[in-house]
Amino acid sequence: MPGRGWGLVYIAALAPDADETSQSQQSKFPVTDVFKYVAVADGRVWMLPDGVKCFAGDLSEEEQQVVWATHFAPDANLFNQKVEGTAWRSKPSWYIVAKNDRTVQPELERFVAKRMGATTYEVESSHVPMLSNPSMVLDVIRTAANAVGTRSATAVK
Repeated sequence: MPGRGWGLVYIAALAPDADETSQSQQSKFPVTDVFKYVAVADGRVWMLPDGVKCFAGDLSEEEQQVVWATHFAPDANLFNQKVEGTAWRSKPSWYIVAKNDRTVQPELERFVAKRMGATTYEVESSHVPMLSNPSMVLDVIRTAANAVGTRSATAVK
């Protein structure tokens, strides 16, 4: 739509620059616990059942089982792929750091948030604050939408 501005909201995510990969970012920080519980098979990275405690440890046992049963197994080369363009270089950004993340190092999350100049929030959460703290995540998304809206738009992407 003409006249709309865009912003980005990152939730416990990696954000490589043009010359980086997710793996090159992660290799600069200590390996997280979740990697003890992954297996590569059929060209995909599978989280083993015990890995869900690292990935979504602040959810109830029942919710963890749902997360494990429905999780997506990414392509084994995902972390080594470079992506053209770096959206955070040209878009306003917000970032939610998951302070108890055992999937992506919280220090790595803080690093990428600072580098992108993101408005940063921290939450006591595992890698899935959108599940364990949905109200907080929604508040950040609304804050971002309102900020972008004041720049002549009301959408966040």
